[in-house]
Amino acid sequence: MTAQTAPDRSGLRAWLPGFVALAAIWGSSFLFIKVGIRELHPVHLAGYRVATATLTLLVVLAVLRDRLPREGRTWLHLTVVGAFQVALPFTFFAYGEQRIESLLAGIWNATTPLVVLPMAVLVFRTERLDARRAVGLGLGFVGVLVVLGVWQGVGGVHFVGQLFCFAAAACYGFAIPYQKRFLAGGTHSGVALSAGQLVTGTVLLALAAPLGGTPPLPTELSIEVLGSVLALGAIGTGLAFVINMRNIRLIGASLASTVTYLVPIFAVVVGVVVLDEHLAWYQPVGALIVLAGVAVSQGLLGRRRARRPEPPTEVLSVPAPTAPAAPPATS
Repeated sequence: MTAQTAPDRSGLRAWLPGFVALAAIWGSSFLFIKVGIRELHPVHLAGYRVATATLTLLVVLAVLRDRLPREGRTWLHLTVVGAFQVALPFTFFAYGEQRIESLLAGIWNATTPLVVLPMAVLVFRTERLDARRAVGLGLGFVGVLVVLGVWQGVGGVHFVGQLFCFAAAACYGFAIPYQKRFLAGGTHSGVALSAGQLVTGTVLLALAAPLGGTPPLPTELSIEVLGSVLALGAIGTGLAFVINMRNIRLIGASLASTVTYLVPIFAVVVGVVVLDEHLAWYQPVGALIVLAGVAVSQGLLGRRRARRPEPPTEVLSVPAPTAPAAPPATS
C-alpha cells in the first residue's frame, strides 16, 4: 500500500487527534500487559494477544477485499518477522513486566531506534553510519546507562526485567531493517503483510505454549484480564495499525514516526495514575537522553522548518505496541 504524503497541506485538526490517539493506545499497552500477567503466563498472554490481533486484521483484509500472500518465499520472510516483531518481543515484554513497572517497560520501548540503526548499517546494509548518527547512538547509549542507574550497581530481579524489555526492543530493532531489506518494494499491501506476520506469530506462540503449561480457557479469565487481552490485540494492534496508516497518508512516514516520543509519556502517566507506580529520578532523565539520541540519529534536531513532501512510502506493517522506530518502509 502506498501513500502520497503532503504534510504541509494537512491541518492540525486533520491529523493531530489520530496522532495523539495512537500514542495513547501504544502507551497504554504496557498497562494491559501488566494486568494480563496477573493470571496468564507471558507466553500465553502473548499467544492470546496475537491470536486476537490476527482475527482483527483478517477481518480488515476481508473488508478491503485483500488477500494474504501466496508465495512460499514471502512466507519464509514473514516467519522471521513473525518471530522477531511479534512472538519474541510480545513475550519478552510480558516477562519483563513480571519484574518491573509498566511505565519503565514503556521507557525501554523507546530504545528501539538505537538498535535499528546499527542493525541497518552493519547487518542489512540498508543505511550508512555518518557522524550525526554515531553521535546519536552514543548519546542514546548514555541514556540507557542512566535508565539502568549503573552507578548503583546492577543485578537482581529488577535488572533482569529491564534486560527482558531491552531484548524486546532489540527484536524490533532486528525486524524493522529485515522487513526493509526483504519485504519492501513488493506487490503486497501493508495490511496483507501485517496479517501474514501475525499468522506466523500465532503459530509460533501456539508451538511455544507448552512452555507455560496448559493455557487457561478465555472463560476462566477475569473480566479485567480478558478485557486487557482484547484491548492489546484488537485495539493495540488492529485499530492502531489503521490509525498509523492514516497518519502516514496525511503527514508522511517521517513525521508520523515521531509518535515514538509520545508513547513513553503516555506509558508513564498511565502507570502512575492507574497502577500507582513510581519512578526513580534518573529513569525519566535517562529516557529524555535516549529520546534526544534518537532525535539526533534520525536528523530531527536542527532540521529546517520548510520541508518538502516525502516521496510515496511503502507501508508494510506496524503490528507491535510500539511506535515505528523509523519511517515505515516498514518501520
